[in-house]
Amino acid sequence: MKHLVCALSLAAITLACSPPTQNEQVPEAGPSLVGTWKLISGTTIRGNDTTITDYTRNQEFIKIINKTHFSFISHDLNKGQDSTAMFSAGAGKYTLNDDTYIEQLDYFNHRDWEGHQFEFTVSIEQDTLIQTGLEAIPELGVDQTIIEKYVRVK
Repeated sequence: MKHLVCALSLAAITLACSPPTQNEQVPEAGPSLVGTWKLISGTTIRGNDTTITDYTRNQEFIKIINKTHFSFISHDLNKGQDSTAMFSAGAGKYTLNDDTYIEQLDYFNHRDWEGHQFEFTVSIEQDTLIQTGLEAIPELGVDQTIIEKYVRVK
């Protein structure tokens, strides 16, 4: 009986320490991507039109990334009391392979965007994250390249 208990304990420990199977998808996010990021500027390119937004004026946008999920929240700084009133929030799972970051947008206050996947290239230098990619949702007429610059919130 003593040998059976030892064998079962050893088997449980071995299974607990085993690497994930192929069916378990664990993003390869390094610790440098995980954290809270504040959006500083965003460039949106639609055809020949380019719009640059300064996210340090009149609004605030943060993105929170853990090992498996991301979320973002944005709002105006005037507490919704004037023409700049706005609020936006979304979240979902992501994968990261090398510098390819793919978001699966599962939740968003613009519900037509939910269920879509967006692929970006990311680079991190010190406390700055740059995210570049295509947002394309043909049924909504969305076809734009975005370049977002974030700084790590300490």
